[in-house]
Amino acid sequence: MYLYNSLSHKKELFQPNHPDIVKMYTCGPTVYHFAHIGNLRTYIMEDILEKALRYEGYPVKRVMNITDVGHLASDADTGEDKMLKGAKREHKSVMDVAKYYTDAFFADCDKLNIKRPDVVEPATNCISEYINMVSTLLEKKKAYIAGGNVYFDTSTLEQYYVFNDHNEDDLAVGVREGVEEDTNKRNKNDFVLWFTKSKFEDQALKWDSPWGVGYPGWHIECSCISMKHLGEDLDIHCGGIDNAFPHHTNEIAQSESYLGHKWCNYWFHVHHLNTNGGKMSKSKGEFLTVSLLEEKGYDPMAYRLFCLQSHYRRNLVFSWENLDNAAAAYDKLIAKIAVLNGDGQNVDQTAFESMKERFVKALDGDLNTSVAVTNLYDVLKAKTNDATKLAALADFDRVLCLNLIEAATQLRKKNAEEEAASADPEIDALVAARTEAKKAKDFAEADRIRDELKTRGIEIIDTPQGAKWRKV
Repeated sequence: MYLYNSLSHKKELFQPNHPDIVKMYTCGPTVYHFAHIGNLRTYIMEDILEKALRYEGYPVKRVMNITDVGHLASDADTGEDKMLKGAKREHKSVMDVAKYYTDAFFADCDKLNIKRPDVVEPATNCISEYINMVSTLLEKKKAYIAGGNVYFDTSTLEQYYVFNDHNEDDLAVGVREGVEEDTNKRNKNDFVLWFTKSKFEDQALKWDSPWGVGYPGWHIECSCISMKHLGEDLDIHCGGIDNAFPHHTNEIAQSESYLGHKWCNYWFHVHHLNTNGGKMSKSKGEFLTVSLLEEKGYDPMAYRLFCLQSHYRRNLVFSWENLDNAAAAYDKLIAKIAVLNGDGQNVDQTAFESMKERFVKALDGDLNTSVAVTNLYDVLKAKTNDATKLAALADFDRVLCLNLIEAATQLRKKNAEEEAASADPEIDALVAARTEAKKAKDFAEADRIRDELKTRGIEIIDTPQGAKWRKV
C-alpha cells in the first residue's frame, strides 16, 4: 500500500515498524458541540484507512482521544476553553456537556458505519501523563515557566515547520490580526504545555501540579494518550488538514523532544469539506449534522458515498445538489444489486480474485476510494454469474461499508411485499398478454395493451426478469 505522507510530501510504501501490529492514532473530537458533516468526512476517511489495512491483513490498534479540556478558542493558546464555552451555552457542567456530545458523536459514527477505535481515551483521564511529560521537557531545557504557565521552547528545535516550506514570518501564530500576543512567550511560536490559575481564573477543570493548580494545553493530550496506549513509536497519525499546523506540528515538537527520537512515520491528513462560502466551521455558526440530513430524508449512507466519490486529499464541495446526486447514485446502485440472484450458483473464484485484485489496487494507490467505488459498477457489468458478483460486492463492502447487501436485501423484500399487496389477476393477465404479443412481434397489440393499462393508472416496467407493473 502506498500512502501520501504529509511529512515527506510524497507517496511512500507503507511499512509498519512492527510486523505484528500497526499503531494508528487519530485525533478525536472536542466534545463541546455536535460534530458537523465536515468533521465527519475526516472520520469516514480514517475509518476507510483502518478497514483497508485490516482487509489487506495488517493487524491494527487504533487509538483516539476525546478532548474534554484544554482546547482554547484560538490556536494561539488564547480565549476561553471550548468546553467551558459549551457549558455556559447550555447551562450545564463541563462533564455533562462532554458526556452528551461524546455520546452524540458516536451515535453519528454508528449511523455512518464508522468503526469505534480500539481505545478511546478522554483527555481528563491522563493528567499524570501530562505532568510527567512537562516535567521531563523542563528538565531537558525544552520548556520554560513564564507568567505562571509552562511553555515549549521552539527555539531548541532544528526545524519547527515540518509539514511545509514556509518560513517563520509566514506562520506567525500568536501575533496575527485579531489575536492578542502572549507576552510570556520567548518566541512567537512557543506554545503552552500547562496553564495555571494565574491566567484563567474561570477554568472549570483544574488539577494540582508542580507549577500550580491548572490544566493541560491542548497539544500535549494527543502525544501522551498515544504513548500511553501505543508506546514510544507510532506508524500512522491521522487528522484533518487544518490540524497539521499548529496542532500536529506541536505534537511532533514535544514528543520527539521528550523521547529523543523520531516519533511517527506517516501522517495522513484529510482535506476540508467546503460550502460555497468556504470551509464548514462551527465558529461560523453554519454547520450541518447527520441528524439534519436524516430529517431532510437522506440516508447517512448517501453522505458516506458522497465522501468516497472524492479523494481524501482534495477539498470536497458540499451542496444539496451534489448530495442529491450521491443519494440518487446510491439508490440506483442498491436497485441494481437487488435484482441479482445467486441461488444455486457457485462462486467463480478466478473471476472473484480478478475483481478483488483491481479493488485492492485502488486501495493501494493512496486510498483511491473513487476508483474503489467505480469497481462496484465494474462488478455489476462483469461477465460472470450473480453469485460471484454478490460475493465480490460483499467482500469490497468490508472496507467501503455502504450496507450494500443489507440495503439490497431490504429493497428486494420491500418490492416483493409491494408486489404481493398490489396483485391483480386481471392486470397480470393483460401484462402476460402484452409479453406474448411482443414475442409474436405484434407490437401494435403490445402497444394497445400498454396504453389501456396506462389509462387505468398502471405503469409497465420491463426488467431482465420480465415485465413488472405498478400503480402510478
